[in-house]
Amino acid sequence: MRDAGPILEIIHADPDVVVVNKESGMLSVPGRGPEKLDSVATRVRTLYPDCIEQPAVHRLDMDTSGLMVLALNAESHRDLSIQFQDRQTSKRYIALLDGIVEADAGTVELPFRLDVENRPIQIYDEVHGKVGITHWEKLGIEDGRTRVSFTPVTGRTHQLRVHSAHPKGLGIPIVGDTFYGTGQRSGELKLHACELAFRHPKSGERLAFSVPPDF
Repeated sequence: MRDAGPILEIIHADPDVVVVNKESGMLSVPGRGPEKLDSVATRVRTLYPDCIEQPAVHRLDMDTSGLMVLALNAESHRDLSIQFQDRQTSKRYIALLDGIVEADAGTVELPFRLDVENRPIQIYDEVHGKVGITHWEKLGIEDGRTRVSFTPVTGRTHQLRVHSAHPKGLGIPIVGDTFYGTGQRSGELKLHACELAFRHPKSGERLAFSVPPDF
């Protein structure tokens, strides 16, 4: 039997939006080439034939699991995109870090940018980097690893992974991180988008969703 790949769980669906819980190892949107066609956006379009061609309004890294919202029509996509752009949404993540974090809580502010010769790696750069801001809180120690809650203020690529691993951040990479830690293969990153809240694009109602990590 052929492996069906990572699982996509539908958490909420209505005529305008779909909220999903994606497994680690699944792309948010299709990549280049037929082998990278499978993604959250592709599966939502298959499940909802009237869906717009590009329903994703935000993304999670392929190896990050958790909550995403997608828009089924252009009006909802526009409204949700503005909410994310203007930081009117609320997001929280749980991560397991590969070591002991001594402090109990804090805020990481680091300027970083894409390493253009080593995509998609992000590198610290005080001159040309854009600042990413993340609030964090230690939740506990488990077998020499630290469980942490992350609340990002900005939404930069690999922000939580860089803020965890860099010496000017927490200095400890996320377990299973193949880019900034010791992870050996995709799909094992212990980073999960556990909470997501936004305003429904049609009704205006504040919707909040929570799904615990499986680690």
